[in-house]
Amino acid sequence: MLSILTIICLFSIVAFPTLMLTICYPFSHRAALFWSNYITDTCARQVFAVLGFYMGFNLDADKKSRADMPGQFLILSNHQSLMDIVVYLVYFGDKKVRFVAKDSLSKVPMVGKMLKSQGHCMIPRKGSPMQAMETLRNFGGRVNADPQILPLIFPEGTRSKDGKLGKFYAAGFRMVENTVKLPVAVCALDGGWKLSHILRILRNLSKGAYRVKVLKVYDSPKGKEEEKRILEEASVLIDAQLKDWRS
Repeated sequence: MLSILTIICLFSIVAFPTLMLTICYPFSHRAALFWSNYITDTCARQVFAVLGFYMGFNLDADKKSRADMPGQFLILSNHQSLMDIVVYLVYFGDKKVRFVAKDSLSKVPMVGKMLKSQGHCMIPRKGSPMQAMETLRNFGGRVNADPQILPLIFPEGTRSKDGKLGKFYAAGFRMVENTVKLPVAVCALDGGWKLSHILRILRNLSKGAYRVKVLKVYDSPKGKEEEKRILEEASVLIDAQLKDWRS
């Protein structure tokens, strides 16, 4: 019974804004952006409230670790599901978190229109490396032009289906960081991999949790060696945090 009530409540929250985004997207960027922001802010908070009330599923966002953060910074994080996007938009709700993502997400209903409307960085999956680098440079330019934007990189490059931390790749991080030259905040999240499949959702949603935490903030790296060190340490820090949460 609770599952049915949860589904009804969740549908009622997102149905109308999603319809409006779909209608407005081809005709008005301003209107599409309004409904995209409404979905990722107001609707996201309502969704987590419903999940917490009916299913005991909580967003465990460590607010203490956000204390004394710089005004603008680049976020490095592990990646587990599409819900990671919503989690970070809620966690850093006073800023504009913008993701570096594959353009294949543009084909996902609602998600693609939302990402494009909000100006996330969509990397052409089938394009040349030069096209990808140019897309990243343009994204870095937008970040520099708006101090409210927080660029976010998932250095694994893809979602973890089992929650295990994957290999970190340096290209995207280095290209964006070389353009924006911002402090780097290493963040960890966990719980999304359990929600990446409908059967997992039904099994793991009850009394589950989506955790997110800032682990360390580095000064803007000076040169390739510092970038390499930050990326290597980020992997170690995130892996240790995941083990701590799961112990």
